[in-house]
Amino acid sequence: MRRSLTLRSQLVLLQVAIVVVTVVLAGTLAVQLQERQIRDAYRQQVLTVAQSTARLPSVIDAYAAPDPALTLQPLAELLREASGMTFVVMTDVNGVRYSHPDPDRIGQRVSTDPSGTLAGETFVGTETGTLGVSLRAKVPVRDASGRVIGAASVGILETALQEDLQEDVPMLVAWMTGAALAGVLASLLVARTVRRRIYGLEPDEIAHLLQTREAMLHGIREGVIAVDADGRVVLVNDEALRLLDTDAELTGLAADQALDPAVVDLLTGADDVVDEPLLVGERLLLASRSNAVVGDRQVARVLTLRDRTEISSAVRELDDQRSLTATLRAQAHEFSNQLHVLQGLIELDEPAQASAYIERIGGGGGLLRADELVAVRDVGTAALVLAKAAVVRERGARLHVHPASRVGVPDDDVLTVLGNLLDNAADAVGPGGRVELEVRQDQEQTVVRVDDDGPGVPEHLGDRVFQTGVSTKAHRGAHGRGIGLALVARLAERRSGSAVLSRSPLGGARVTVTLRPADAGRPAPAVQLSSTGPR
Repeated sequence: MRRSLTLRSQLVLLQVAIVVVTVVLAGTLAVQLQERQIRDAYRQQVLTVAQSTARLPSVIDAYAAPDPALTLQPLAELLREASGMTFVVMTDVNGVRYSHPDPDRIGQRVSTDPSGTLAGETFVGTETGTLGVSLRAKVPVRDASGRVIGAASVGILETALQEDLQEDVPMLVAWMTGAALAGVLASLLVARTVRRRIYGLEPDEIAHLLQTREAMLHGIREGVIAVDADGRVVLVNDEALRLLDTDAELTGLAADQALDPAVVDLLTGADDVVDEPLLVGERLLLASRSNAVVGDRQVARVLTLRDRTEISSAVRELDDQRSLTATLRAQAHEFSNQLHVLQGLIELDEPAQASAYIERIGGGGGLLRADELVAVRDVGTAALVLAKAAVVRERGARLHVHPASRVGVPDDDVLTVLGNLLDNAADAVGPGGRVELEVRQDQEQTVVRVDDDGPGVPEHLGDRVFQTGVSTKAHRGAHGRGIGLALVARLAERRSGSAVLSRSPLGGARVTVTLRPADAGRPAPAVQLSSTGPR
């Protein structure tokens, strides 16, 4: 199959065609203008010569002579040669010639109608006479009293006008040819520049690359956002819209108006960022920022987003399960040792010692007392509390569940709040520490309160612990801190509740979270952030 012309060839041919058409049209117009200027100049010239001839005193005096032709013929030839005209013809009031370039025509009537001129009118135009087609001027000759006594006709052949025009045409053609060549060279330069700017690609290749790019950007499972040097969003793919929980068209909008403030802060930072935790709404993301550079020029800042919410939940549940398994394994080992002690005392026939030993070990190695989870009828909540109790016990502390706790309806938001608050409390307390949990659920609301006897929240942080990135553990160099309490506060806001930080009776911190029913339909108020004591 015959291959189509390249883009460069198409551009050159198109521009050359435009240049040629433009030059030809301009040249044609220039020739017409030049022809009109020559004609106007000759019109003025023949009229001036005719008027001057009709007003000469010698011409007027010759009309009174017995034979005017004897005087007017030599005078007319002299004027004709001096002015460069083709003919200077003088006639009487009947149109009979007194002068003519061909002397044999003297005494004959003129070949064109002289009536208008003999009536006193001046005529300038093209007529066909005995010498051919000519541009002529006819002026009446008047005596001293103003009476018309004849006419003066001065003209130049049209062929003379064409000869003058043809003398100018080569110059015009030369200029047009030069303009055409300059246009062709400019076309070649433009085509070369365009080809270099598009990296030598053809239109179908560009279309294919664009389609491939769009398919890749909207098909990958990472969110991609690009902002140009002016701070406008130039690229956002489907996954980014999903992670940002929006279906609005963001392309072309200012970043600070279209994006979450936390996302804008990452985009406007100076240094590159790799896997920075980012809380957008209630979704935990990992963000990485890099600069898009073309040549040596930065054209945009690119932010990639990955969803960490589900991964974090799965990892947290796995860690809890591992912790619970390790704790149960340790308890099994401890129970085995205790049974061995009891077996030895029985074999030694020391029933009193065995009874005292049983009394001394009491409730054994249980994570929680049997009555603490009686009212927690939701299996998911009970399992989470049991796993967190194992985590707390591993750190040498203990978790106590308030006897008034009541949970009967499964609620994922409650599980998220419980998990984050208990994790924070477990991090805060040390060996021998204490964590207390109270959770009450009824038809109006769910209240979760967690107390600990840790060091509390520093005064300079206060309510700021509910903001993203603010953590009491930041000084330890922990990566990804400052997310849990911020997520709790946003859940409380969505559920028309509150998140309150205060001082615990145990000496550490107390966090109280209130959640309204998910279908209550109340407008979401601002998150309540308050602190009555340091942590």
